[in-house]
Amino acid sequence: MREKILAEIKKIEEEFDVKICYAVESGSRAWGFPSKDSDYDVRFIYIHKKDWYLSIEQKREVIELPINDLLDINGWELRKALRLFKKSNPPLMEWLHSGIVYYQAYSLVDKMKAIQEKVFLPQSALYHYLNMAKGNYRDYLQGEQVKIKKYFYVLRPILACKWIEKYNSVPPIEFQELVKNLLEEGELKQEIASLLERKIRGDELNLESKVTVINDFIEKEILRLEDYTKTLKISKEDITPLLDGLFREVLDEVWS
Repeated sequence: MREKILAEIKKIEEEFDVKICYAVESGSRAWGFPSKDSDYDVRFIYIHKKDWYLSIEQKREVIELPINDLLDINGWELRKALRLFKKSNPPLMEWLHSGIVYYQAYSLVDKMKAIQEKVFLPQSALYHYLNMAKGNYRDYLQGEQVKIKKYFYVLRPILACKWIEKYNSVPPIEFQELVKNLLEEGELKQEIASLLERKIRGDELNLESKVTVINDFIEKEILRLEDYTKTLKISKEDITPLLDGLFREVLDEVWS
C-alpha cells in the first residue's frame, strides 16, 4: 500500500504543479486502533511555485482526491497549514507526530517541530478534544445498548486532555501510549485492553451492552475536564513574523 500512496503523491505533484513536503497517515491507523477493513487516511502539506503566491486573487488552498473504499487522501497548502499551526490546530499537530510517515522532504517539518512549544495552546487543544469526546459520547454511547467501537473515539480525546493537563504539551498520537501512561492498573484498563484487542483482531464491534466501568470513567472525566478548562488562560506571543520567515525559507529551499 505504501508504494500506491507514494505513486499518488508523485501524481499529485505532477498534476497540480506543486511539491509535497510531508505526507502521513492520520485516523485510526495512526491512532493505533485500526480495524481489518480500515481505509488509509493520508494527509499532506504541499507548496506551490513562487509565482502562484504573487497574485491578487484568492486561490484554493486544499487538494482533495476522490475518496474510495481504500484510500482517503487530501492535503493543505503550506500557508494554510502554517496559519492553522499558529492556532495550535490539533489535527495538524497530530500530523506532525504521526508514527506512519509516507514521505518527508525538505526542512519544513523539522522546523515546525522545533518551535511547536512556542505555538502550542493547551486551552485550544483541550476544547477540541473535550468537544470531540462529548459529541461522540452523546451520539453513540448513551443507553444500555451502545455502538461499542465508538468507545475509542471518546476515550482517546479524553486521554489526550488528561495528557495536556499533566504535561502541558502536545499529546502522543498513539492510543496505547496514552493508556499506558495515564491509566492505573485495574478493571478500567483491563476492559479497554480487551476492547482494543477485539477491534484490532477484526471482531464486529457493533451494538452491545455498555461497559459500565468505561461509561462511569467517561462521565466523570468529562465533568472534571469541563471545570478544568475554565481555569486556563491563553497567553502566547505573536509568532507571525517567525512563521512568515519559515514560509519564505521553505519556499526558497524547495524552488531554489
